[in-house]
Amino acid sequence: MSLLGADARRDMEIHRYPLIVYGLVPLLALVLQAWLPRPLGRYAWFDLPLVVTVYFALGRRSPIQGTLMGAVMGIFEDALSRHAIGMNGIAKTAVGFLAASVGIRIDVENFTIRLMLNFLLSLLSSAIYFFVYRVLLGLDLEWSWLTQLYIAIGNSVIALIVFPLLDRLQLKD
Repeated sequence: MSLLGADARRDMEIHRYPLIVYGLVPLLALVLQAWLPRPLGRYAWFDLPLVVTVYFALGRRSPIQGTLMGAVMGIFEDALSRHAIGMNGIAKTAVGFLAASVGIRIDVENFTIRLMLNFLLSLLSSAIYFFVYRVLLGLDLEWSWLTQLYIAIGNSVIALIVFPLLDRLQLKD
C-alpha cells in the first residue's frame, strides 16, 4: 500500500466542474437564500450559500479557493439580506478555509463524513457569527442556540439532496 502525502492526494482527487457550474450554483444558492425566507418566514432553517461553500471547498481541496468562495458567498449574502455587510463574510470565509483544509487531510468522498462536516461547519459558522456580533462589535443580538441547531440540521438535510446532484455535474477525467 502506497502512502501518499497530502499534496499528492489533493492533486489526485480534486473535483472539477464546468465553468458555468461555478457561476450558476452559487448564484442560485444566493437568490434562493434571499427569496425563500420571505414565504417561509421564521421557518427558514437553512443556509444555502454555506452548503455550497462547504461542498466546493471540500471538493476542490484548496484552502485559498475555499477561503475566497466563502468570502464571496458571505459578502453577497449580506448584500442581499438585512445583515451588516461582512458578518456572514467573516463566518463563511473561516468555514471555507476549514472545509478545504479538512478536505486535504481526510477522505471526503464518504458521504457520511461530508454530511457530518456540513453539520459541524454550520454550527461553527453560527458560533463565529455570534462571536463577532456580540463580542467584537458589542451589539445586542436576538439569538437562540436551538434555532442554530435546527439550521445546522436543515443544512444537513439540504446537503443530502444537493451533494449527490452536484456530484453528477463533475467532469470525469
